[in-house]
Amino acid sequence: MRPDPQPPEPDTVWEDEDLAGVDWDWARLERVTFIDCRFDDASMAELVTSRCVFERCVLTGAALSGSRHEGTAFLSCRFDRAKLSNVTWTGCKLTGSQFPGATLRPMTSEESDWSYVSLRGVDLSGVDLAGQKLTEADLTDTDLTDADLTRADLRRARLQSTLLRGADLRGAETDGVNWRGFDPTGVRLDLVQAVLFTRSHGALVAD
Repeated sequence: MRPDPQPPEPDTVWEDEDLAGVDWDWARLERVTFIDCRFDDASMAELVTSRCVFERCVLTGAALSGSRHEGTAFLSCRFDRAKLSNVTWTGCKLTGSQFPGATLRPMTSEESDWSYVSLRGVDLSGVDLAGQKLTEADLTDTDLTDADLTRADLRRARLQSTLLRGADLRGAETDGVNWRGFDPTGVRLDLVQAVLFTRSHGALVAD
């Protein structure tokens, strides 16, 4: 680890750094790139990042509650048991990242890309994911009760045993979704989705 693990200056690159337990509460990071770095149990509450990149980083047990991220990419990162409540993601890319045991609600996500992420078993009940990109996201056993998924991109997302009661999927892109993999009770669907669901269960829909 660097002898003085203070928040780095803009336009710097840190690679293979062990930043476990670092205290960057209330810090601000701008245009910093982290590659293969570890942030185990780091304290980064209220952290603000702008156009940063975290690539293949490990954030196991990291405390990021109240942090705000704008235009930042978290690519293939691990957020095992991370504390992410009240986080704001604006124009972020989280593609390929994994969140086992993480706390993610409440949170705000605007114009962000959650493609290929693993959110298996995570509690996202009541979260607003309207218009977010969740292409091929693994939502197996995820709790999306009362979540807003209107206009979301759910193409080929895994919804096996996903809890969706009260969720709103109207206008969402659902190509490749297995309509037989979850209980649709109480889910709000648009007409096209309702037809797809009906056909997936073997019913014939008259023109």
